[in-house]
Amino acid sequence: MRAHPYLRAYMAGIVVPTLFLVLVVALSAFQRYYFEVPNQFVIPMPSAPLARAYLFPMAVVPNAWGVWNMLFLAVSNRWPRRLPIGLHGALLVLLLIPGGVALAGLLDDFTIQMKFALPMIPIGMGVYYLAWKHLVARLNAELGIADA
Repeated sequence: MRAHPYLRAYMAGIVVPTLFLVLVVALSAFQRYYFEVPNQFVIPMPSAPLARAYLFPMAVVPNAWGVWNMLFLAVSNRWPRRLPIGLHGALLVLLLIPGGVALAGLLDDFTIQMKFALPMIPIGMGVYYLAWKHLVARLNAELGIADA
């Protein structure tokens, strides 16, 4: 199974965010339909924009992780000194948060100002660093595309 390293890198990259988003959607559905409590009583937002808010991550984030992992593989094969995978994954936040804010404004789903999203960037980078260092690196090693 040494053929198609970029396909294996893509598949290893999409596993972590896909499993996380399945958990988020399941908890949201459980909270919404089992308890029959609208989201505005739990989180002070109207329920429809909250449901639309995780459509962006469901559609874009796993694919971005897969492509980002493919980029990591391509860069690590070409450069003699490569960036650690945790740091490489943390840099993805610098694309996703501004992209999410811009896309939400463009689609007019809900508005969030960039000044409120900026404090989330270091937190997101820390979470992504740990996820990429411990989870994606292990999956890459399991698939034989990078060392752990």
